[in-house]
Amino acid sequence: MIDRRIADRVCQRLRHFPAVVLLGPRQVGKTTLARRLDDGRKSVYLDLENPQDYEKLEDARGYLAAQRGKLVILDEVQRVPGLFQVLRGLIDESIHEGQPAGQFLLLGSASIDLLRQSSESLAGRVATLELSPLDALEIESSQAARLWIRGGFPRSYLASDERQSVIWRENFIRTYLERDIPQLGPRIPAETLRRFWTMLAHSQGSLLNTAQLGRSLAVDGKTVAKYLDLMVDLLLVRRLPPFLVNLGKRLVKSPKTYVRDSGLVHALLRLDDEEGVLGHPIAGMSWEGHVIENLLRVMPERTQASFYRTAAGAEIDLVLELPGSRIWAIEIKRGLAPRATKGFHIALDDIGPQKAYVVYTGDQRYSKGKNIEAIGMEDLAAELVAAE
Repeated sequence: MIDRRIADRVCQRLRHFPAVVLLGPRQVGKTTLARRLDDGRKSVYLDLENPQDYEKLEDARGYLAAQRGKLVILDEVQRVPGLFQVLRGLIDESIHEGQPAGQFLLLGSASIDLLRQSSESLAGRVATLELSPLDALEIESSQAARLWIRGGFPRSYLASDERQSVIWRENFIRTYLERDIPQLGPRIPAETLRRFWTMLAHSQGSLLNTAQLGRSLAVDGKTVAKYLDLMVDLLLVRRLPPFLVNLGKRLVKSPKTYVRDSGLVHALLRLDDEEGVLGHPIAGMSWEGHVIENLLRVMPERTQASFYRTAAGAEIDLVLELPGSRIWAIEIKRGLAPRATKGFHIALDDIGPQKAYVVYTGDQRYSKGKNIEAIGMEDLAAELVAAE
């Protein structure tokens, strides 16, 4: 069992909010985490994909009112959208009776719709957290390569061998395409959406070009945007915005897209082991996406992430705007001899960050001059945690 760093934060939110929404893609460990939170705490768990548990909410108000005083954990809560109005009334009654916090833990795997419903019905009563796949600070340092190749979904990462890991990821992808997405409403052919997902993996870290993607799929740009919104909503794809600042320069304004889990990138591209990944042109961008995701999973709350690029070629792979108006600039290089490019130096002069790093695959930390530091991913992740 791997301890998840977010567990303490979930407990903290439950001490201060009546309801906490824990978002995350399927199979990321939300249920396991929720069940482990109830040590010493009276709780009841309902899986709303289980017909027996679903039936218990036929009279949702009556059933949940009977659980007052307990922590009620509702898994896959997006399957019962009308539930939020009931929860609001129950929460207000409990607050009036002296139970201001720790009433409901809501688990969900589709973010936008769930967030909209919870914000409309539970405004001021709910805190939202996201559980991501495993990150570099949750595993042993010696297993860093395994985390990159297999990705951070626990069953993929912990599989007995590479073959079992690949089989798990293939079935994960198939289940999303054939069951989970149709349940959310969109009627998109599974084969079309798999092609789109695979195209995003091939173009990992590239600027979004809806016209080009549309031509490849024989659909228009608006349809591509709809597909992308869906994948972002399911927490499977990240849309990284550009860092826009008024410098009198022509800045790139299109976002970059990343398939968020490196293991899914490799499965979509049929790269089954480390040798296959290293021999493929995607290796560099796969590593870049892997580093970005790991850093974003540990960055302080209220940090804004983006990238910087000018039309002339000055570029920073990741710009983090931390609370307190602190800006960190991060360049990502796969290899043991990282070199800060001329474009990176120009970009640093443009935005003037407080700290600048070149992340590489080694574990030594050293200065590269001009206030730039070479650093390993794990060390920079720990630095971000300390900057909370």
